[in-house]
Amino acid sequence: MRIAVPHHTTRAKARKIIDKRVKNAEKQYGHLATDFDCEWESDVLCVKVKAKGITAKGTLEITESEVIIDGKLPLIALPFEKKIRAAVEKEAESMFA
Repeated sequence: MRIAVPHHTTRAKARKIIDKRVKNAEKQYGHLATDFDCEWESDVLCVKVKAKGITAKGTLEITESEVIIDGKLPLIALPFEKKIRAAVEKEAESMFA
């Protein structure tokens, strides 16, 4: 699943917005995850989360004009891909509105 959202700001500001949202998500949902790993590699945030035995992995890449979210859904989540995509798009757009 690949989603691109314009950020209308600088890479540095976009990174701060993403860092803040990731920290809030970890505080809010961290109790549900047995493994939560986020690491920046230049302008790419690599994310790995394991919850209830299901592992999700993905990246958030910051370019000059957009944030590209790229993730592979676990097989069990594929029937919900449209709903997941819509929720991720809505959340990403609200971050950079």
